[in-house]
Amino acid sequence: MTQNSEKLLTDLFNACNPYYPLPAGDPRYVDCREVRGDDNITLDLGRNIQRSQEMTCQLYAGHRGAGKSTELLRLEKYLTEQGYFVVYFAADEQDINPEDTEYTDILLACTRHLLETIKDADSKPLLDWMKNRWNDLKDLALTEVSFETLSLEMQIAQFSKLTANVRTEPSLRQKIREKVNPYTTTLLDALNQFIRDAKKKLPTQYSQLAIIADNLDRIVPFSKDGGERSNLDEIFLDRSEQLKALDCHVVYTVPISMVHSNRATDLSNNYNNAPQVLPMIMLRNPSGEINQAGLAKMKEVIEKRVKQVAPDLSLELETEWFDTRETLEKLCLMSGGHVRNLLLMLQEAINRTQELPITAKAAQRAITNLRNIYRRTAHKDDWSILAKVSVSRRILNDEQHRNLLFNRCILEYRYYDEDEEMQNWYDVHPLIKGIQEFKEAVAILQP
Repeated sequence: MTQNSEKLLTDLFNACNPYYPLPAGDPRYVDCREVRGDDNITLDLGRNIQRSQEMTCQLYAGHRGAGKSTELLRLEKYLTEQGYFVVYFAADEQDINPEDTEYTDILLACTRHLLETIKDADSKPLLDWMKNRWNDLKDLALTEVSFETLSLEMQIAQFSKLTANVRTEPSLRQKIREKVNPYTTTLLDALNQFIRDAKKKLPTQYSQLAIIADNLDRIVPFSKDGGERSNLDEIFLDRSEQLKALDCHVVYTVPISMVHSNRATDLSNNYNNAPQVLPMIMLRNPSGEINQAGLAKMKEVIEKRVKQVAPDLSLELETEWFDTRETLEKLCLMSGGHVRNLLLMLQEAINRTQELPITAKAAQRAITNLRNIYRRTAHKDDWSILAKVSVSRRILNDEQHRNLLFNRCILEYRYYDEDEEMQNWYDVHPLIKGIQEFKEAVAILQP
């Protein structure tokens, strides 16, 4: 293996990291609106914020790994340019545990990030709230010293300790909630006092404040006590008034399964607007033929990363980085228009490549490895459901279909027809179509 080829492969592997969203303005960004149902976050969410005379609270959904965080970072940049001071945070990194999240965790997360980001605002209302709760909270692995003896910086840091323990300490998580839950109304009042003072003290280029709470869509849905209501109902519906009560513009991400539940109308009513959904990149039309525009976009995703690692190298993507155009296109098509899946398979193919070009054998091994993950994801009762979706291009409003959406076994696509009517359709992830259990379920449906 030549040293230059090894370096190119290593650099491309790192340029394809699938778990970090692209910052706004990143040269690797690909505008996929035309194959994503004309989705445009600056219009769909940004203009609502700009044009509303009241504070807005909006929900944003989509499959995990579809690119929501990248789009939200673009929204952050857009709003900043329009004169909004934006506090963006990825909640699952430091604040919540997606396997076990309640409204209180989200409120504490918003409090913590506002306190840490806006230094000049009057923090006294929030610190008074903490002081009044101190006897209850100091035993929960915060600190044993009295609140008054802590420096201002350390007093503020106690909110960070609360969220850290909620996220990482199962033994403390519920205890903290039990201490905080009875006082969420007073915490919300104190936070709004802080927000109102913060808006007065923003730098002159900013006229308003906005929060973007990302990665709440990773909250794992489950039924409470075996009933029909879920943990998502409790967070996004039962607590909708509190989620909307912050005295600033707010965007929360929400699991796609919630948007497709029988609570969709309630969500629209409670938040005065239907949640915005980021669909997959459409690589095939509903009739099954390849959508060439979508395929070109997925190729561009790879090409822009190639150009980042080798801007001055004139290697052809389809014949020198890959052994054939068919190898490149197969990787793209097997992603189903899911960017993270594409990058995961590309990284795996790179790992199985000793020297450029990436071969069909390496690509097939990457496809097989990811396909095996989807095989383990689907339960035995899911195969017949997946087979029916692959034929009908429709989903039913039940828990099994919602779970398959959440797990990305079923993917959502969108386009506008000749009459400018939005058409949503669904298909099984292409990787699943190569699984024997799925093939057998499809065969049963054949006349």
